[in-house]
Amino acid sequence: MRRDALRDGLDDDGRRALRSAVRMEWATIAFLAVAIPVVGVVTGSSQAMRAAWVEDMLSLAPPLAFLVAVRVMARAANPRYPYGFFRSVGVAHLVAGVALFAMGSFLLVDSALTLVRGERPPIGSVEVFGQSVWLGWFMMAVMAATIPLPIWFGRVKMRLARQLHNKVLYADADMNKADWMTAVGSIVGVGGIGLGIWWADAAAAIFISGSILWDGVKNTKGAITDLMDTRATTFDDAKPHPDIDRIHDHLSSLRWVDEVRTRTRDQGQFFHIEAFVRPRRGRMPRLAEIEQAQAECRALDWKMHDVVIVPVRGFPETASARSGES
Repeated sequence: MRRDALRDGLDDDGRRALRSAVRMEWATIAFLAVAIPVVGVVTGSSQAMRAAWVEDMLSLAPPLAFLVAVRVMARAANPRYPYGFFRSVGVAHLVAGVALFAMGSFLLVDSALTLVRGERPPIGSVEVFGQSVWLGWFMMAVMAATIPLPIWFGRVKMRLARQLHNKVLYADADMNKADWMTAVGSIVGVGGIGLGIWWADAAAAIFISGSILWDGVKNTKGAITDLMDTRATTFDDAKPHPDIDRIHDHLSSLRWVDEVRTRTRDQGQFFHIEAFVRPRRGRMPRLAEIEQAQAECRALDWKMHDVVIVPVRGFPETASARSGES
């Protein structure tokens, strides 16, 4: 794996965060490699347990997508791919989102039909050391055991996603939150069957599949808008990224600059910025001044991987002013 192209764009904190993120994803895969077969063994005929088992399998998609994207985006740019391979993060984000959306839709319809038909899933018993034990106790115990690690994974990944501006990592952190909520839902569903509430299992399955579907919708929408070069936003798509204003503020402070507009595209963990600058009257910048301004913009944040400064008389209609300005 050629990491030079990637590491050149990361500061020391970013490199440490990336290494931590890779370790966390491998730890997640190891956890799921154990959890998936164990949950599969005790699933039985419970609709909620089946939905939880499917979600566990789907939980492999974001960490695998992240690890593949990290390897791909480390490749150096070439004449065929002059912008590099940073958008592999966006492609991975889209793949994970579509997988969640498709399976969530299927499970939601299947669970709803089970509830409408009034199917009552039987949960039998198993013999343990000569004693008959209700299988539901094993189901709930297994699901309870899968709760603590996803909570921890999600918190750590959310912090790293914010630091790395990595939306695949954010999607995975969101998925980890859904994992432990799914485990709680399946415990409630199985417990409901044990108490004679036959519809509790299907209701829990609907809740779980709805959570999967919502994650799919949210992540697919975010991935598509990024790939269509919407204005760069924060890692959680909550607001325009503050680095855009930092570019405006810095360029506006230069003596030869009258006014600034920008177009910023999110290429994964890095930004491609086109800064259109109107020089002050009689103060056309020299080439050295433009190159210095580019270097200073890149130094503002390691995410400013590619900065193009264009002196203009008038601004393109699609170029943006600072946030809050007209």
